[in-house]
Amino acid sequence: MVTPTPGRPVRGSTTGRPLMAALDLFGRRWSLRVVWELHEGALGFRALRRCCGDMSSSVLRQRLVELIEARLVHQTPDGQYALTALGRQAHTALSPLVDWSATWANELAEHSSEHSPEHEAAAADAPDIP
Repeated sequence: MVTPTPGRPVRGSTTGRPLMAALDLFGRRWSLRVVWELHEGALGFRALRRCCGDMSSSVLRQRLVELIEARLVHQTPDGQYALTALGRQAHTALSPLVDWSATWANELAEHSSEHSPEHEAAAADAPDIP
């Protein structure tokens, strides 16, 4: 599988726009998780695999190859994997999305509880107040 990079067609886009390449890269299974797990510091392959819920070693190897080719991750002299400056910037750029997703989840949960059977029954029993 070819690593998505700006300037080349990627899944979902033939334009090669940098954003589309980034979305393709981060949309690949486990890519975001690898970046997320490495944001606190370098990890060896086995430790990284454990942090990622014992994901398949072949998938982890593929994602690491892609993230290295994309220059978001590098292998340290002692064989560990760490984020590059670009990888740290990517993590920082994604942090507002984490905040937004929490707001989104809360909004959906509130909306869901407003339309729950218990809420509907309580609303039906409530007196009409003009």
